Amino acid sequence: MSSPTATTTGLDPAVHTLNDNVIRRAHGPENGSTPNDKANAGGEPETETKRHSKKVIRSKYRHVEAVHSQSRPSCLSHDTTESPSFLGFRNLMVIVLVVGNLRLIIENIQKYGVLICIGCHDFRKSDINLGLLLYFLIPCHLFIAYIIEYYAAVQARAERNVSASEQNAKEHPHQDGTNSPTEEQHRKFQSTWKLVRLLHAINVTTALVLTSYVVYYYIHHPLIGTLTEVHAIVVWLKTASYAFTNRDLRHAYLHPARGELDALPGLYAECPYPENITMGNLCYFWWAPTLVYQPVYPRTAKIRWSFVAKRCGEVICLSVFIWFLSAQYATPVLRNSLDKIASLDIPSIVERLLKLSTISLIIWLAGFFALFQSFLNALAEVTRFADRSFYDEWWNSESLGVYWRTWNKPVYQYFKRHVYSPMRSRGWSNATASLAVFFLSAVLHELLVGVPTHNLIGVAFLGMFLQLPLIQFTKPLEKKTSPNGKLLGNIIFWVSFTIFGQPFAALMYFYAWQAKYGSVSKMATSQQLVQQGQGTCPPLV
Repeated sequence: MSSPTATTTGLDPAVHTLNDNVIRRAHGPENGSTPNDKANAGGEPETETKRHSKKVIRSKYRHVEAVHSQSRPSCLSHDTTESPSFLGFRNLMVIVLVVGNLRLIIENIQKYGVLICIGCHDFRKSDINLGLLLYFLIPCHLFIAYIIEYYAAVQARAERNVSASEQNAKEHPHQDGTNSPTEEQHRKFQSTWKLVRLLHAINVTTALVLTSYVVYYYIHHPLIGTLTEVHAIVVWLKTASYAFTNRDLRHAYLHPARGELDALPGLYAECPYPENITMGNLCYFWWAPTLVYQPVYPRTAKIRWSFVAKRCGEVICLSVFIWFLSAQYATPVLRNSLDKIASLDIPSIVERLLKLSTISLIIWLAGFFALFQSFLNALAEVTRFADRSFYDEWWNSESLGVYWRTWNKPVYQYFKRHVYSPMRSRGWSNATASLAVFFLSAVLHELLVGVPTHNLIGVAFLGMFLQLPLIQFTKPLEKKTSPNGKLLGNIIFWVSFTIFGQPFAALMYFYAWQAKYGSVSKMATSQQLVQQGQGTCPPLV
């Protein structure tokens, strides 16, 4: 039979028994405490007792818990103290992208079938032979630069020996880095530099002009032409860096002013000028994954061949992936856009741009990873090149300026070191120096894209040069401290990058290629023949 208490309250007697024990422990010995209770009459057991009491009370009075006990903002409100995690939304976006692209894959195969054909290429034998020939001839201009610098170093040694003899005779040692060159020494140095600069300019210009001429007129396949033109531009940039760096090192070797020797990077002490003018030093610079010449680079202790094998495997897999996407998905979209461009159907052109943007973005991201993460790291590992900061977190760029400074650091560091900084030190304004950098970069972009496709139409040049107003437009967003400002800048970057940048350039150059060699030119010729009465329309079936 139940107790009266249980009958009155409707609760389990065990709850009352437990509650009575808690109350007795809380009121001390006069309420029936046990010796153990006396022993546990410290501060910590009492806290434990209070927690236990609250637990019992909560189990007894389940409907009186204070759910709203403090002031709290909503999770997505601006006044929240902690930013919420959007990891779930990121996962959702990945799922949506995968599902959406899977639908496009199925639709593409249903519409066009499998377009991949290993034997269906247009690699002419003459293209391969010329490409290989240029691959071995282009680095010769680096060795010509070495010969120029070698004789300049010989002259510098002789001049320093003569100067040292004169100073010893006059008992005025000036080669300790405490005196500036005299007027005569400065004039002589400038005269030598003018000759060296002229020889270097003829050398690098000849290399780039001859390569571009051969690629434009004699190499038909754009892939072989692009690889050859990239090689020529890289050697051109490296040769210029080799000349400029040795010019400054030679001046510091001959006529150091007060404090200049100490201001040189400490790393250079391992191989001071002119000991760096050797064939081995130049060959390392040729293969090193950098465009900026230094006599000494930070090096790793050993080569991890397993690391090299993994990176090479990534390059191969991503190259196949890019080829598959280009042949199966990008080419049909580009071909279907030709008649729209020819008829200037603006809505259809915009629709094609949006459709092409996804494919081009995936191809570009795969190419970026293959080049900057896989290939350059493999090359750095083989050459034991330790500084592998080839890019930063460009995908978080809050402006176009941040993107251009972070996505391709070898090129950014090159132009900053050899174009921007020298102009600024000579008194040019920031705007003028930036204009020079982007103008030179725009010219190289046009050569890199227009020469292999045999169409110097200026799209790559304008696409690069017009980045300057976009950079100025988004520059205030870099200084924003609020998340909304950075978010807006990042959105502007991605929209300009994925829609109005690469897809439009790819569309224009593909159309120009087809107009010159492909279906557009044939279509135009047929229409002309029909209009002139020399052709016939296909019969209706």
